[in-house]
This record gives sequence, C-alpha cells and structure tokens, in this order.
Amino acid sequence: MPITQPDFTIGIEEEYLLVDRDSLDLAPAPPALIQRCNDALQGQFSPEFLKCQVETGTQVCATVADAREDLKRLRSTLSRIAADYNLSPIAASCHPFSDWRDQNHTDKDRYNNLSDQLAGVVRRMLICGMHVHVGVDDRDQRIDLMNQMRYFLPHLLAFSASSPFWQGEDTGLSCYRLTVFDNLPRTGLPPRFDAWGNYQRSVNALTEMGLIEDGSKIWWDMRPSHQYPTVESRICDVQPRLEDALTLAALTQALMRMLWRLGLQNQRWRVYDSFLLSENRWRAQRYGTREGLVDFGANAILSFNQLTEELINLTAEDALALQSAREIERLRDMLLSGTSAARQRTVMAQELSAHNDRPRALRAVVSHLIDEYHADL
Repeated sequence: MPITQPDFTIGIEEEYLLVDRDSLDLAPAPPALIQRCNDALQGQFSPEFLKCQVETGTQVCATVADAREDLKRLRSTLSRIAADYNLSPIAASCHPFSDWRDQNHTDKDRYNNLSDQLAGVVRRMLICGMHVHVGVDDRDQRIDLMNQMRYFLPHLLAFSASSPFWQGEDTGLSCYRLTVFDNLPRTGLPPRFDAWGNYQRSVNALTEMGLIEDGSKIWWDMRPSHQYPTVESRICDVQPRLEDALTLAALTQALMRMLWRLGLQNQRWRVYDSFLLSENRWRAQRYGTREGLVDFGANAILSFNQLTEELINLTAEDALALQSAREIERLRDMLLSGTSAARQRTVMAQELSAHNDRPRALRAVVSHLIDEYHADL
C-alpha cells in the first residue's frame, strides 16, 4: 500500500494585548469592540481569559502565502476596529509594565471555571502565545511526529522570545511567559507516547475521573489538537512582527515534513529524554538566540549561527515542496535583527540613556511594539 503524505496544512492562532493609545497601559476590550470583531471576522476572533486580551485564528491554509493574507487581514481588522476605541493591539507575550493584579478575567463559563479551578495561579496569566497547527490526518503519525518534534521546540522558542519585562522590571529572561505559564498543571514538554492509543488512555484517565473535560485542558508545548486533525505547537511567544510569525510557522511546518520524510527512508530523529531537552528549553527561555543550544548528538553547544544554517539545510527540500523557502531563509534575518526581547531591551536602554526616566522608557517600549505590529500590514 503506498504511503499517503499528510496535507501539512497550517493554521496560526495569535493572542494579543490591547493598550490605551494615550497611557499605553492595558485596557479592557469594550463589548462593542468584541461584537464588531465577531461580526467582521466570522468565527476567527474571540475574547481571551483576561478582558485586555483577544485571540484570532487563521483559516486552514495550504501554504504560508495563504496564511500571510489571512493573518494580515485578521491583524488589520482588529487594529482598525480597536482604533475607534482609542486602543491598539500589541503582539508581545508580556506587557512591559502593567500589573496583573489590576486585570479582570472575562465573564464566560469557561473562564469562570478556570478561575475557580486554578485559583491564584491563573490570575497571573497576563501572557500571550502563538500556536501553529500542522495538518496530519493519521492519529498514530501525529504522535510519532510529536515525539520527534520535541527536539526542535527549544529552537522555535529561542527565535520567538518576546517577553523580557514583567511588571516594569527586566527579568533577565528572553521569554518570561513560560515562567508564568509553567505554574499551571499539564504544561511543559510533552511526554513521549508509543502510539495514539497510549496517549488517549492517559487523557481518558483524567477525563473519566472528572479532573478535566477533554484534551483541550492539556497545555503542553506541543500536543495533538483536541479539535482538529493536527499537531499543535504551543511553544512560541507571540510575534510583534507579522513576517516573523510567518517564518516561525513555516519552520514548524517544514520541520514536521522533514521528520515525516525521514520515515520514508526508514530513518527518524532520535528521541531524547525530557530531562535533556529541558536544558535547551531553559537556555532558549533565558537567552533567546544570544547563546547556543546543546547538540546532544555532537555533545557540544552550537551557536545560533550554526543552528540557523542547520535548520535551513535540514528543511531545504521541504521548504521547496511547501513553497516556503523564502520564509525559512528569513531565519537569517531574524537572527541578525535579534529577538523581540533583544529589540525591546535596546529601546529601553536608549530611552534611559537619553532621558533617565524609567516610566517614560517603558512606555517607549510599548510604542515600539505598536509600531512593529503595524509594520507589515
């Protein structure tokens, strides 16, 4: 029987924060804004846990070019409607200076239940992420690809880091978001499973006892989607710049195809213990792309100059097949310009040097994030 290639379609979900254009502090989404976005975006928009957060999701896209058009439409529509209420979206995983204690959660059954179940832990969830779905119809294949793809999750995290500040302080981390998110249960790197049945039995063990409703309450860095026939990467910080989001989505898609292609040659990527992979996850969270990651096969730390070229070479055939070579090669530009975390710190340092006024410098970082959100629209 011939091997059927997965579709490798992609879908991108992004969470945004809404800020007041004058104060640059967080602001709740007015009900009229929610209604207008729902009407305009027809099921591709929803409020999020906190009132200052919203989420959009692209349609199922065959190529990154398709995703670009849809994501641009989603971001532009949200920006246009928000402007009528003197608000602007930003696509950064943490607001540079707002306090989570000042935020209120959205009054919906799902979010009320989350607040009851997770108590003080969930109140601090003033964070935003980007999720990338890759279409894989066969359930066992989803598990097999997820097992191998765990190796590359720290690489994606490092490039995506956009959350260096928390409540007005520089955390020293490139991605502070995971520090907050990892306080929730059922987070972190996904376990290794032998097959779909093994995964499903684990989920059923929790659902049958009433501990969770379904697999959507499992929040690993990557998971089989509960709702769609996809593998869902959840590791990335949300990206201020649209083109950076598309590059990371393209890399996720191409890596999945590369791992599938290895199987055609009776090969596979070595599956490492989570203990080792967590070391790279931490390095990505702490340093972004400033420092390297461990290559466990070579038993050496490789710089991101080396890792970037390795990723481009590994996925070259797949990028051609998926029509995403330009986006994948853009990894070099992302490395050169630095992560969003690095760019935010540069703005902060420049403002402090010029004015020595910390509140003013933090507001300048938010203005920078607004500009980057709109740069590619």
